[in-house]
Amino acid sequence: MEHGILLAGFGGQGILFAGKVLAQTGLICGKNVSWLPSYGPEMRGGTANCNVIISDSEVSSPIVTMPQILVCMNGPSYAKFAESTQKGGYIFVDGAMVGDDELMEPAGEITQVSIPASQMSKLANMVLIGCMVRVSELATWDELEEGLKKAVPARKREMLDANLSALKLGWDFC
Repeated sequence: MEHGILLAGFGGQGILFAGKVLAQTGLICGKNVSWLPSYGPEMRGGTANCNVIISDSEVSSPIVTMPQILVCMNGPSYAKFAESTQKGGYIFVDGAMVGDDELMEPAGEITQVSIPASQMSKLANMVLIGCMVRVSELATWDELEEGLKKAVPARKREMLDANLSALKLGWDFC
């Protein structure tokens, strides 16, 4: 089993960190993992996306062109990547940042989940990740919590509890 995950939004929304949490969670689950961050020239406010692959076998390429799971934190990212989601896949959207009028009717048996993550927490990235991991059954709560603990650097330990709370909000919402 291989999960190609694409996270997308603006710089400063925590896209790269969310990808790192997923990669660490995949490692906790004993999987092979690839984490490939990408951002535009303006780190805050520019584009940011992250490719994460979590697989039972070796990862041959770190690039996700047709994600099984897409996480979008804004309208432009949704417009750019939604149509590339694989049949049978998932799209998770910050409903506070992407209006219902911007959402497309998902084709090909795609499950689309809109959660008002930015209204629920300042750490909307973690709210979306909590929801995504629960719905997609990518990992258990304990594995996700451990992945977050591994992803938070020592110099930012004071942020661990806030990130855990936001992750739990998303987990419980979905």
